[in-house]
Amino acid sequence: MDESGDHSLVKVDADFPIFVLTFVIVEKEDYAHGLVPAVKELKFRFWGHDAAILHSHEIRKPRGDFAFLQIKERRDAFLADLNEMMCEAPYTLVAVAIRKDRLTKQYRKPYSPYHLALELGLERVRDYLLRQGQKGRLTWLLAEARGDKEDQDLELEFRRVMDGEGAMGSDVSATPFEMRILSKKANAEGMQLADLVAHPVARHVLKPDQPNQAFDIIEAKLMVNGRGRYEGVGLKVFP
Repeated sequence: MDESGDHSLVKVDADFPIFVLTFVIVEKEDYAHGLVPAVKELKFRFWGHDAAILHSHEIRKPRGDFAFLQIKERRDAFLADLNEMMCEAPYTLVAVAIRKDRLTKQYRKPYSPYHLALELGLERVRDYLLRQGQKGRLTWLLAEARGDKEDQDLELEFRRVMDGEGAMGSDVSATPFEMRILSKKANAEGMQLADLVAHPVARHVLKPDQPNQAFDIIEAKLMVNGRGRYEGVGLKVFP
């Protein structure tokens, strides 16, 4: 799991009034033998080591390990290989976008965007897992640390959702989940993938008619229903 945008409702940014939470779902076999090697190969190709952490913001505004992207030829080569990796990597995507501008207008006491996104996302991940025959089988969620208080709030809300006491009373008990919160410095390939897909989803929801090559690439990874549609399924916008 990872996010784009902030979950605060105190002051909503008029230019980016959205919070997106992404869930990258990967089978363990595919993760160990497909996703991890693909990410490592990309890193070795451009850095000569695998210590660099793929981070969307630093790619968009090159700095740190990504300063070399200021050179057009190297940027073009890197983005081409990154896009290919995102296309070929074995994963399914669930994304929940909370329109904070609409939320504050429609609800007098709106629920936390992060907690809403967590519950709506877990509903959809549960549905996907049930279709894969995973009823009753443990699934691990990995979330990025955001601060002591925020992490405690997240763990509490996670337990509420698991007990059917979230904002919407979702029942996700058919598929037991456990959650681990990782440091921002954790070099976990799945976390990096979740980070890379979050911002393109946010841009697509805010400006669907604007060119968005990154979303075009990950669109095929969104979970779909029986009719092949991802709206409301792999991509849920609320409200």
